[in-house]
Amino acid sequence: MVARACLTGAPLALRSSCFLPSLYGNRMGTLQHVYCGFSGLGKIQSSRWFDHPAWASIQNVRAGAFACASAAQTLASSSPDTLQGTAGQVALKKRVVSGVQPTGTIHLGNYLGAIKTWVSLQDLYETFFFVVDLHAITLAHSAEELARATRTSAAIYIACGIDPSKASIFVQSHVQAHSELTWLLSCVTPISWLNKMIQFKEKSRKSGEDVGVGLLTYPLLMASDILLYQSDLVPVGEDQRQHLELTRDVADRVNHLYGGRKWKKLGGRGGRVFKVPEALIPPTGARVMSLTDGMAKMSKSATSDLSRINLLDTPDEIANKIKRCKTDSVVGMEFGNEERPECNNLLAIYQLVSGKTQQEVVEECAEMSWGQFKPVLTEALVMHLQPIQEKYAEVVADPVYLDSILAEGAAKANLIADSTLQNVYNAMGFLPKKKPIAF
Repeated sequence: MVARACLTGAPLALRSSCFLPSLYGNRMGTLQHVYCGFSGLGKIQSSRWFDHPAWASIQNVRAGAFACASAAQTLASSSPDTLQGTAGQVALKKRVVSGVQPTGTIHLGNYLGAIKTWVSLQDLYETFFFVVDLHAITLAHSAEELARATRTSAAIYIACGIDPSKASIFVQSHVQAHSELTWLLSCVTPISWLNKMIQFKEKSRKSGEDVGVGLLTYPLLMASDILLYQSDLVPVGEDQRQHLELTRDVADRVNHLYGGRKWKKLGGRGGRVFKVPEALIPPTGARVMSLTDGMAKMSKSATSDLSRINLLDTPDEIANKIKRCKTDSVVGMEFGNEERPECNNLLAIYQLVSGKTQQEVVEECAEMSWGQFKPVLTEALVMHLQPIQEKYAEVVADPVYLDSILAEGAAKANLIADSTLQNVYNAMGFLPKKKPIAF
Protein backbone atom coordinates (compact mmCIF):
# COMPACT_ATOMS: atom_id res chain seq x y z
CA MET A 1 0.00 0.00 0.00
CA VAL A 2 1.31 3.42 -0.85
CA ALA A 3 -0.05 6.49 0.88
CA ARG A 4 0.67 9.87 -0.70
CA ALA A 5 0.18 13.37 0.55
CA CYS A 6 -0.83 15.27 -2.58
CA LEU A 7 -0.83 19.04 -2.72
CA THR A 8 -3.55 20.70 -4.67
CA GLY A 9 -3.67 24.18 -6.07
CA ALA A 10 0.13 24.48 -6.46
CA PRO A 11 2.40 24.27 -9.51
CA LEU A 12 4.16 20.98 -10.17
CA ALA A 13 7.54 22.58 -9.43
CA LEU A 14 6.30 23.45 -5.95
CA ARG A 15 4.61 20.15 -5.30
CA SER A 16 7.69 18.12 -6.18
CA SER A 17 10.35 20.34 -4.67
CA CYS A 18 10.81 18.10 -1.62
CA PHE A 19 10.66 14.33 -2.02
CA LEU A 20 10.92 11.96 0.93
CA PRO A 21 11.07 8.39 -0.44
CA SER A 22 10.64 4.96 1.09
CA LEU A 23 13.19 5.45 3.88
CA TYR A 24 10.56 7.08 6.06
CA GLY A 25 7.98 4.63 4.82
CA ASN A 26 10.11 1.80 6.18
CA ARG A 27 9.82 3.37 9.63
CA MET A 28 6.08 3.92 9.36
CA GLY A 29 4.79 0.73 7.82
CA THR A 30 2.32 1.82 5.14
CA LEU A 31 3.63 5.34 4.55
CA GLN A 32 6.11 5.00 1.69
CA HIS A 33 6.10 8.23 -0.26
CA VAL A 34 5.58 11.73 1.03
CA TYR A 35 5.47 14.88 -1.06
CA CYS A 36 5.55 18.30 0.53
CA GLY A 37 5.68 21.60 -1.27
CA PHE A 38 8.31 24.31 -1.18
CA SER A 39 5.95 27.11 -0.23
CA GLY A 40 2.27 27.94 -0.36
CA LEU A 41 1.29 24.52 0.97
CA GLY A 42 -2.04 23.39 -0.36
CA LYS A 43 -4.56 21.06 1.16
CA ILE A 44 -3.21 17.64 2.15
CA GLN A 45 -5.61 14.89 1.19
CA SER A 46 -6.59 12.59 4.02
CA SER A 47 -4.69 9.44 4.95
CA ARG A 48 -4.66 7.67 8.29
CA TRP A 49 -1.00 8.59 8.80
CA PHE A 50 -1.62 12.29 8.49
CA ASP A 51 -3.27 12.34 11.89
CA HIS A 52 0.28 12.17 13.18
CA PRO A 53 1.50 15.53 14.60
CA ALA A 54 4.36 15.56 12.10
CA TRP A 55 2.01 16.92 9.51
CA ALA A 56 1.08 19.88 11.69
CA SER A 57 4.60 21.16 11.16
CA ILE A 58 4.11 21.00 7.39
CA GLN A 59 0.92 23.04 7.56
CA ASN A 60 1.91 25.49 10.26
CA VAL A 61 5.54 26.42 9.53
CA ARG A 62 5.72 29.35 7.17
CA ALA A 63 9.15 28.67 5.71
CA GLY A 64 8.39 25.90 3.23
CA ALA A 65 11.89 24.47 3.02
CA PHE A 66 12.01 24.21 6.78
CA ALA A 67 8.57 22.61 6.80
CA CYS A 68 9.89 19.70 4.78
CA ALA A 69 12.92 19.29 7.00
CA SER A 70 10.89 19.57 10.18
CA ALA A 71 8.32 17.06 8.99
CA ALA A 72 10.97 14.60 7.90
CA GLN A 73 12.81 15.02 11.19
CA THR A 74 9.63 14.48 13.19
CA LEU A 75 8.93 11.27 11.32
CA ALA A 76 12.52 10.13 11.71
CA SER A 77 12.74 10.78 15.45
CA SER A 78 9.19 10.34 16.72
CA SER A 79 9.04 9.46 20.40
CA PRO A 80 7.89 7.21 21.95
CA ASP A 81 8.85 4.49 19.50
CA THR A 82 5.40 4.14 17.99
CA LEU A 83 3.29 6.28 15.74
CA GLN A 84 -0.37 6.48 16.69
CA GLY A 85 -2.74 6.52 13.73
CA THR A 86 -6.51 6.13 13.55
CA ALA A 87 -6.07 2.44 12.73
CA GLY A 88 -3.83 1.69 15.74
CA GLN A 89 -0.15 1.62 16.59
CA VAL A 90 2.79 0.66 14.39
CA ALA A 91 6.09 -0.01 16.12
CA LEU A 92 9.18 1.92 15.01
CA LYS A 93 12.63 0.44 15.06
CA LYS A 94 15.23 2.33 17.01
CA ARG A 95 18.12 3.70 14.96
CA VAL A 96 21.75 2.58 15.33
CA VAL A 97 24.82 4.10 13.64
CA SER A 98 28.46 3.05 13.69
CA GLY A 99 31.60 2.99 11.57
CA VAL A 100 35.25 1.97 11.29
CA GLN A 101 38.18 3.96 9.94
CA PRO A 102 39.74 2.78 6.68
CA THR A 103 43.27 3.22 8.04
CA GLY A 104 45.44 0.13 7.94
CA THR A 105 43.71 -3.24 7.58
CA ILE A 106 40.54 -4.23 9.40
CA HIS A 107 41.57 -6.75 12.01
CA LEU A 108 40.05 -9.26 14.38
CA GLY A 109 39.52 -6.61 17.05
CA ASN A 110 37.47 -4.45 14.67
CA TYR A 111 35.47 -7.51 13.65
CA LEU A 112 34.78 -9.09 17.04
CA GLY A 113 34.45 -5.77 18.84
CA ALA A 114 32.23 -4.01 16.28
CA ILE A 115 31.34 -5.48 12.89
CA LYS A 116 30.24 -8.92 14.16
CA THR A 117 27.90 -7.15 16.57
CA TRP A 118 26.49 -5.04 13.73
CA VAL A 119 25.36 -8.20 11.93
CA SER A 120 22.98 -9.06 14.76
CA LEU A 121 21.87 -5.45 15.18
CA GLN A 122 20.67 -5.11 11.58
CA ASP A 123 17.76 -7.46 12.29
CA LEU A 124 16.70 -5.56 15.41
CA TYR A 125 17.20 -1.90 14.50
CA GLU A 126 17.28 0.55 11.61
CA THR A 127 21.02 0.56 10.97
CA PHE A 128 23.53 2.87 9.27
CA PHE A 129 27.10 1.58 8.97
CA PHE A 130 29.67 3.75 7.24
CA VAL A 131 33.37 3.91 6.46
CA VAL A 132 34.63 6.92 8.43
CA ASP A 133 37.17 8.20 5.93
CA LEU A 134 37.09 11.78 7.27
CA HIS A 135 38.42 10.47 10.58
CA ALA A 136 41.25 8.73 8.75
CA ILE A 137 43.02 12.00 7.88
CA THR A 138 43.45 13.33 11.44
CA LEU A 139 46.96 11.86 11.30
CA ALA A 140 49.36 11.66 8.35
CA HIS A 141 47.97 9.41 5.63
CA SER A 142 48.67 8.26 2.09
CA ALA A 143 46.38 9.98 -0.42
CA GLU A 144 46.85 7.10 -2.86
CA GLU A 145 45.95 4.53 -0.21
CA LEU A 146 42.85 6.24 1.24
CA ALA A 147 40.43 5.48 -1.62
CA ARG A 148 41.62 1.88 -1.91
CA ALA A 149 41.34 1.29 1.83
CA THR A 150 37.86 2.85 1.85
CA ARG A 151 36.59 0.42 -0.80
CA THR A 152 38.28 -2.48 0.97
CA SER A 153 36.60 -1.58 4.26
CA ALA A 154 33.18 -1.34 2.64
CA ALA A 155 33.68 -4.71 0.95
CA ILE A 156 34.68 -6.25 4.28
CA TYR A 157 31.47 -4.94 5.87
CA ILE A 158 29.46 -6.90 3.32
CA ALA A 159 31.75 -9.95 3.55
CA CYS A 160 31.27 -10.05 7.32
CA GLY A 161 27.50 -10.26 6.94
CA ILE A 162 26.20 -6.70 6.75
CA ASP A 163 23.22 -7.05 4.41
CA PRO A 164 22.62 -4.01 2.17
CA SER A 165 18.92 -4.89 2.06
CA LYS A 166 18.73 -4.47 5.84
CA ALA A 167 21.39 -1.84 6.61
CA SER A 168 22.60 1.30 4.86
CA ILE A 169 26.31 1.09 3.97
CA PHE A 170 28.02 4.26 2.81
CA VAL A 171 31.16 6.38 2.92
CA GLN A 172 31.23 9.21 5.45
CA SER A 173 32.62 11.83 3.03
CA HIS A 174 29.76 11.12 0.62
CA VAL A 175 27.42 12.83 3.08
CA GLN A 176 28.55 16.46 3.28
CA ALA A 177 26.36 17.18 6.29
CA HIS A 178 28.94 15.44 8.51
CA SER A 179 31.48 18.19 7.88
CA GLU A 180 28.95 21.02 8.04
CA LEU A 181 27.46 19.93 11.35
CA THR A 182 30.94 19.52 12.83
CA TRP A 183 31.58 23.23 12.28
CA LEU A 184 28.27 24.20 13.87
CA LEU A 185 28.97 22.00 16.89
CA SER A 186 32.51 23.36 17.24
CA CYS A 187 31.05 26.84 17.70
CA VAL A 188 28.96 25.82 20.72
CA THR A 189 31.34 23.34 22.39
CA PRO A 190 33.74 24.66 25.07
CA ILE A 191 37.33 23.86 24.19
CA SER A 192 37.87 22.65 27.75
CA TRP A 193 35.65 19.67 26.92
CA LEU A 194 37.94 18.66 24.06
CA ASN A 195 41.11 19.17 26.07
CA LYS A 196 39.93 16.47 28.47
CA MET A 197 39.71 13.76 25.81
CA ILE A 198 42.13 10.97 26.68
CA GLN A 199 42.86 9.86 23.11
CA PHE A 200 43.83 13.40 22.11
CA LYS A 201 46.29 13.57 24.98
CA GLU A 202 47.82 10.21 24.06
CA LYS A 203 48.11 10.83 20.31
CA SER A 204 49.26 14.42 20.65
CA ARG A 205 52.13 13.31 22.88
CA LYS A 206 53.27 10.97 20.11
CA SER A 207 52.88 13.59 17.36
CA GLY A 208 54.41 16.50 19.29
CA GLU A 209 54.02 20.04 17.94
CA ASP A 210 53.09 18.78 14.48
CA VAL A 211 49.71 17.53 15.71
CA GLY A 212 46.83 18.84 13.57
CA VAL A 213 43.78 20.71 14.81
CA GLY A 214 41.63 17.86 13.49
CA LEU A 215 43.00 15.55 16.17
CA LEU A 216 41.58 17.89 18.80
CA THR A 217 38.21 18.43 17.13
CA TYR A 218 37.56 14.99 15.67
CA PRO A 219 35.37 14.02 18.68
CA LEU A 220 32.96 16.65 17.36
CA LEU A 221 33.04 14.96 13.94
CA MET A 222 32.17 11.76 15.78
CA ALA A 223 29.34 13.59 17.54
CA SER A 224 28.09 14.77 14.15
CA ASP A 225 28.23 11.19 12.86
CA ILE A 226 25.82 10.21 15.61
CA LEU A 227 23.56 13.23 15.99
CA LEU A 228 22.91 13.72 12.27
CA TYR A 229 20.84 10.54 12.22
CA GLN A 230 18.94 11.17 15.46
CA SER A 231 20.45 7.91 16.69
CA ASP A 232 18.93 6.02 19.58
CA LEU A 233 21.84 3.67 20.26
CA VAL A 234 25.56 3.65 19.46
CA PRO A 235 27.62 0.44 19.67
CA VAL A 236 30.82 1.40 21.50
CA GLY A 237 33.66 -0.29 23.33
CA GLU A 238 34.66 0.86 26.77
CA ASP A 239 37.47 2.96 25.28
CA GLN A 240 34.91 4.95 23.27
CA ARG A 241 32.57 5.73 26.15
CA GLN A 242 34.20 9.13 26.73
CA HIS A 243 33.48 10.14 23.14
CA LEU A 244 29.86 9.12 23.46
CA GLU A 245 29.53 11.06 26.70
CA LEU A 246 30.88 14.12 24.90
CA THR A 247 28.29 13.57 22.17
CA ARG A 248 25.54 13.44 24.77
CA ASP A 249 26.84 16.62 26.42
CA VAL A 250 26.96 18.45 23.09
CA ALA A 251 23.43 17.32 22.24
CA ASP A 252 22.19 18.54 25.62
CA ARG A 253 23.97 21.87 25.14
CA VAL A 254 22.43 22.48 21.71
CA ASN A 255 19.01 21.47 23.00
CA HIS A 256 19.42 23.89 25.91
CA LEU A 257 20.65 26.79 23.76
CA TYR A 258 18.32 26.39 20.80
CA GLY A 259 15.60 23.95 21.81
CA GLY A 260 12.65 24.28 24.15
CA ARG A 261 10.04 26.93 23.44
CA LYS A 262 12.21 28.64 20.83
CA TRP A 263 12.39 25.44 18.82
CA LYS A 264 8.68 24.73 19.23
CA LYS A 265 7.81 28.19 17.92
CA LEU A 266 9.80 27.37 14.78
CA GLY A 267 7.78 24.21 14.32
CA GLY A 268 10.18 21.80 16.01
CA ARG A 269 8.54 18.88 17.79
CA GLY A 270 9.29 17.87 21.36
CA GLY A 271 11.41 20.91 22.19
CA ARG A 272 14.73 19.30 21.32
CA VAL A 273 16.90 19.64 18.25
CA PHE A 274 18.85 16.42 18.82
CA LYS A 275 17.94 13.08 20.26
CA VAL A 276 20.38 12.18 23.06
CA PRO A 277 21.81 8.71 22.23
CA GLU A 278 22.54 5.84 24.57
CA ALA A 279 25.51 3.45 24.55
CA LEU A 280 25.12 -0.10 23.33
CA ILE A 281 28.02 -2.14 24.70
CA PRO A 282 28.26 -5.84 23.76
CA PRO A 283 28.83 -8.07 26.81
CA THR A 284 31.68 -10.05 25.25
CA GLY A 285 34.37 -9.17 22.77
CA ALA A 286 34.03 -5.42 23.15
CA ARG A 287 37.79 -5.10 23.64
CA VAL A 288 40.14 -7.55 21.89
CA MET A 289 43.70 -7.21 23.05
CA SER A 290 47.03 -7.32 21.22
CA LEU A 291 48.73 -10.66 20.55
CA THR A 292 52.01 -9.22 21.78
CA ASP A 293 50.72 -7.39 24.87
CA GLY A 294 47.62 -8.56 26.69
CA MET A 295 47.26 -5.16 28.35
CA ALA A 296 47.09 -3.19 25.07
CA LYS A 297 44.18 -3.07 22.66
CA MET A 298 44.59 -4.77 19.29
CA SER A 299 45.24 -1.81 16.99
CA LYS A 300 45.82 -0.94 13.35
CA SER A 301 48.43 1.61 14.38
CA ALA A 302 50.64 -0.83 16.30
CA THR A 303 54.09 -1.01 14.73
CA SER A 304 54.26 -4.80 14.54
CA ASP A 305 51.81 -6.68 12.34
CA LEU A 306 52.36 -9.67 14.66
CA SER A 307 50.20 -7.88 17.23
CA ARG A 308 46.97 -8.45 15.29
CA ILE A 309 45.09 -10.93 13.14
CA ASN A 310 43.96 -9.15 9.99
CA LEU A 311 40.69 -10.39 8.48
CA LEU A 312 42.42 -11.04 5.16
CA ASP A 313 45.44 -12.87 6.61
CA THR A 314 46.23 -16.22 4.99
CA PRO A 315 46.10 -19.44 7.06
CA ASP A 316 49.90 -19.51 7.18
CA GLU A 317 50.05 -15.91 8.42
CA ILE A 318 47.48 -16.68 11.12
CA ALA A 319 49.37 -19.78 12.23
CA ASN A 320 52.63 -17.85 12.44
CA LYS A 321 51.11 -15.04 14.49
CA ILE A 322 49.43 -17.39 16.97
CA LYS A 323 52.61 -19.46 17.25
CA ARG A 324 54.64 -16.35 18.13
CA CYS A 325 52.04 -14.55 20.29
CA LYS A 326 52.89 -13.69 23.88
CA THR A 327 51.95 -16.26 26.54
CA ASP A 328 53.07 -17.15 30.07
CA SER A 329 54.68 -20.10 31.83
CA VAL A 330 51.57 -21.30 33.67
CA VAL A 331 50.12 -24.67 32.67
CA GLY A 332 46.38 -24.73 31.95
CA MET A 333 43.92 -22.20 30.53
CA GLU A 334 41.63 -20.00 32.65
CA PHE A 335 39.36 -16.98 32.34
CA GLY A 336 39.36 -13.99 34.65
CA ASN A 337 42.86 -14.16 36.14
CA GLU A 338 44.13 -10.56 36.08
CA GLU A 339 47.70 -11.80 36.31
CA ARG A 340 47.25 -13.70 33.02
CA PRO A 341 45.89 -11.11 30.54
CA GLU A 342 47.19 -12.95 27.47
CA CYS A 343 45.49 -16.16 28.53
CA ASN A 344 42.20 -14.39 29.11
CA ASN A 345 42.43 -12.61 25.75
CA LEU A 346 43.23 -15.71 23.69
CA LEU A 347 40.51 -17.76 25.40
CA ALA A 348 37.98 -14.99 24.75
CA ILE A 349 38.98 -14.92 21.07
CA TYR A 350 38.59 -18.69 20.87
CA GLN A 351 35.17 -18.50 22.52
CA LEU A 352 33.96 -15.89 20.03
CA VAL A 353 35.23 -17.51 16.84
CA SER A 354 34.21 -21.03 17.87
CA GLY A 355 30.72 -20.04 18.97
CA LYS A 356 31.09 -21.95 22.22
CA THR A 357 30.02 -20.80 25.66
CA GLN A 358 32.59 -19.80 28.23
CA GLN A 359 31.83 -22.93 30.23
CA GLU A 360 32.38 -25.14 27.18
CA VAL A 361 35.72 -23.45 26.52
CA VAL A 362 36.80 -23.95 30.14
CA GLU A 363 35.88 -27.62 30.06
CA GLU A 364 37.75 -28.13 26.78
CA CYS A 365 40.89 -26.11 27.50
CA ALA A 366 41.40 -26.08 31.26
CA GLU A 367 44.07 -28.78 31.22
CA MET A 368 45.75 -27.77 27.94
CA SER A 369 49.28 -26.50 27.65
CA TRP A 370 50.05 -23.57 25.35
CA GLY A 371 51.51 -26.02 22.84
CA GLN A 372 48.17 -27.83 22.73
CA PHE A 373 45.94 -24.76 22.76
CA LYS A 374 47.59 -22.69 20.03
CA PRO A 375 46.84 -25.14 17.17
CA VAL A 376 43.22 -25.36 18.35
CA LEU A 377 42.91 -21.57 18.32
CA THR A 378 44.62 -21.34 14.92
CA GLU A 379 42.22 -23.85 13.36
CA ALA A 380 39.20 -22.04 14.81
CA LEU A 381 40.40 -18.69 13.44
CA VAL A 382 41.11 -20.07 9.96
CA MET A 383 37.73 -21.81 9.81
CA HIS A 384 35.88 -18.69 11.00
CA LEU A 385 37.61 -16.27 8.62
CA GLN A 386 37.52 -18.49 5.51
CA PRO A 387 33.91 -17.68 4.47
CA ILE A 388 34.52 -13.98 5.12
CA GLN A 389 37.56 -14.01 2.85
CA GLU A 390 35.67 -15.89 0.14
CA LYS A 391 32.77 -13.42 0.24
CA TYR A 392 35.21 -10.50 0.19
CA ALA A 393 36.80 -11.84 -2.99
CA GLU A 394 33.37 -11.99 -4.63
CA VAL A 395 32.49 -8.41 -3.66
CA VAL A 396 35.74 -6.79 -4.83
CA ALA A 397 35.52 -8.72 -8.10
CA ASP A 398 32.36 -6.74 -8.94
CA PRO A 399 33.16 -3.03 -8.42
CA VAL A 400 29.90 -1.93 -10.06
CA TYR A 401 27.94 -3.82 -7.40
CA LEU A 402 29.98 -2.29 -4.58
CA ASP A 403 29.61 1.22 -6.00
CA SER A 404 25.84 0.78 -6.27
CA ILE A 405 25.59 -0.33 -2.65
CA LEU A 406 27.57 2.69 -1.46
CA ALA A 407 25.56 5.08 -3.65
CA GLU A 408 22.24 3.73 -2.37
CA GLY A 409 23.41 3.89 1.22
CA ALA A 410 24.63 7.47 0.80
CA ALA A 411 21.32 8.50 -0.73
CA LYS A 412 19.40 7.19 2.27
CA ALA A 413 21.87 8.72 4.69
CA ASN A 414 21.77 12.10 2.96
CA LEU A 415 18.00 12.21 3.24
CA ILE A 416 18.09 12.06 7.04
CA ALA A 417 21.34 13.98 7.51
CA ASP A 418 20.25 16.90 5.34
CA SER A 419 16.95 17.09 7.21
CA THR A 420 18.71 17.23 10.57
CA LEU A 421 21.26 19.76 9.33
CA GLN A 422 18.54 22.03 7.96
CA ASN A 423 16.77 21.92 11.32
CA VAL A 424 19.99 22.87 13.12
CA TYR A 425 20.56 25.80 10.77
CA ASN A 426 17.02 27.01 11.40
CA ALA A 427 17.24 26.52 15.16
CA MET A 428 20.49 28.52 15.25
CA GLY A 429 18.92 31.37 13.30
CA PHE A 430 20.41 31.02 9.82
CA LEU A 431 18.44 32.43 6.90
CA PRO A 432 16.66 29.48 5.22
CA LYS A 433 17.63 28.75 1.63
CA LYS A 434 14.88 29.28 -0.92
CA LYS A 435 14.62 27.46 -4.18
CA PRO A 436 14.00 29.62 -7.27
CA ILE A 437 10.38 29.64 -8.32
CA ALA A 438 9.77 28.67 -11.91
CA PHE A 439 7.24 30.85 -13.71
